[in-house]
Amino acid sequence: MPLQILKYNPGIVKDITEYSAGKNGPYWVDSDLVRFKNGYPEKLGGWQKDVIYGLNPSGASTSTEISIEGIARRMVYWRSSTDGEDRLAIGTHNHLFIYLNGLLYDITPLRKTSAGLSNPIATTSGSTTVTITDNSHGATTGDWVVLSGTSATGGIAADTLNDYYGYQLTVIGANSYSIVVPTAATSNVSAGGGTVAIKYLIGNAASLGAQSAVPALGWGVSGWGESTWGTARVVTDADVALDNSSWNLSLWGEDLIATVRGGAIYYWDTSAGVTNRAVLVSSITGADSVPTVARVTTVSFPDRHFIAGGCTIYDSVEVDDMLVRWSSQEQFEKFAPTATNTAGDQRLEVGTKIVAMIAAREETIISTDEAVYGMTFVGGDFVFSFRLLATDSGAAGLNTMISIDGDVYWLGKRNFFKYDGIVQELPCPVQYYVFDRMQKNFIEKTTVGHNKAFKEITWFYVSNDNPAGTINPEPDSYVTYNYAENAWTVGTLDRTVWSDSFGARKVPFAIDPYGHLYEHETGTSANGSAMNSYIEGSPREISENGETLYIVDQVIPDVTMTTSTSLSLYMNTRKFPNSTETVKGPFTITSSTEKVSTRAKGRQISMKFESTGLDDKWTLGDFRVNSRQDGLR
Repeated sequence: MPLQILKYNPGIVKDITEYSAGKNGPYWVDSDLVRFKNGYPEKLGGWQKDVIYGLNPSGASTSTEISIEGIARRMVYWRSSTDGEDRLAIGTHNHLFIYLNGLLYDITPLRKTSAGLSNPIATTSGSTTVTITDNSHGATTGDWVVLSGTSATGGIAADTLNDYYGYQLTVIGANSYSIVVPTAATSNVSAGGGTVAIKYLIGNAASLGAQSAVPALGWGVSGWGESTWGTARVVTDADVALDNSSWNLSLWGEDLIATVRGGAIYYWDTSAGVTNRAVLVSSITGADSVPTVARVTTVSFPDRHFIAGGCTIYDSVEVDDMLVRWSSQEQFEKFAPTATNTAGDQRLEVGTKIVAMIAAREETIISTDEAVYGMTFVGGDFVFSFRLLATDSGAAGLNTMISIDGDVYWLGKRNFFKYDGIVQELPCPVQYYVFDRMQKNFIEKTTVGHNKAFKEITWFYVSNDNPAGTINPEPDSYVTYNYAENAWTVGTLDRTVWSDSFGARKVPFAIDPYGHLYEHETGTSANGSAMNSYIEGSPREISENGETLYIVDQVIPDVTMTTSTSLSLYMNTRKFPNSTETVKGPFTITSSTEKVSTRAKGRQISMKFESTGLDDKWTLGDFRVNSRQDGLR
């Protein structure tokens, strides 16, 4: 029999049977760390960790490598016109940082400062737990504190107690709490010095500190009449979840406006330097009626109004989760409407809360949990017009929506959407696969990123296979849409926030759940470890209707690869679509391989390509196989 080409259409298809994918495509049916370029699969680029150095108690740089505290939820990168330096603001579930010149600065806003405390520290010999007394501290367990002015106490060095990044606390009572330091005390003492100051970072009371959404277990949760009257509901009964902690980060010129989701709005002045922390926008001179609580915020383009969604009503402390308020033009701190400014508000109707908001092509796209609206600057008395664009199309979370060249893409509760003037559902051949394996309780943790060099949009989500199970899991899997190739791929990668290349950063960069910052599309390894990349094709029948058994005895490779690459080929055959698969291989393919000899027998045949080396780099082409008819035995 003459050689046959095994050619596949670009993209992964998983929502039909593998046999159907072979008959209707044929398509590829599984992958990991693979993309499509010009219609053909290739291994993803590697990634390399950025080194982050910590600071000592005085704020000077050290040679100690550290990771980012907390789970990164949002970041924004920009260059300051004041000093020409590039900065990266990172909002985690419990902190706000600036990463500048390899150093990590804490700019998390403060709740309060207690100054001039005398000997507030107590140590126990052999223990790393330190007790701190501060009357009416007002903290809650999980909040963070930073000590300064403390002297060496109980054998614990002053620099240890005065750590620049501080410590997470556990409340003992209204007047005391404990922290855990890295070195144990050598004696029992109550000391610390007479001029101790304690900075209390904003925390739980400010909607910061919750790694995961907390199930709501109060009145009205779950169905009426379920379980026993007067008993608390179990977590599995909850159908309502409170939000996890996240940030909205927006640039106002060279300065940063940072909003805690469900909390207050803060401002960080770049020109004031990294030694200064973010402060409440409401505390800025001239601020007027700034919302004290907001779910989402953004800056409209090109008219430059600061917009808050799901916020406090004007001149009230009441929060309306469906209310949109905007500042006066070019004045982000002025929200009180007057006859001489453009501040105002508008309540949306479809849904129960505003979920996400993003500036697009001369309009702001607002998603509630049920619908999508377009907000357009029109000037005059109305300032903005609002259009209901679509219902049953709300974004699944705060960080699931992205704007690319004016078009907006997002992940919904059970499908994917695009807005380019009209809202449309994206056809997705891996939709059921993704949503069926997604942990729905943590869909809010899904985050989206863009890789413009390859025209890829990637959503990172929490899967049922997550190694953390259901205890604070973070995204471990991804689904990617290549809008140039109209192709989808799936795989595993743990990233909680992603940013495309921008300015001095020539490649995309991302942060994992452990606080490590990576530069992607860099090298061929996973920060020095092997990338286990593979792609598998759907079963192909040798004859048109699959009525005859064949033996494939030769494969002619067509692959572009480096001389250091070793690619493994597996030949998988079946006699019937539901029969047990027979796997032949691996057969090794290198840059000098002309043909591979095999003896793979079946009615259907599929090929899987895999690489596990540190230096592997490859792009597949059209493979050919030689086959001959065989008997049933």
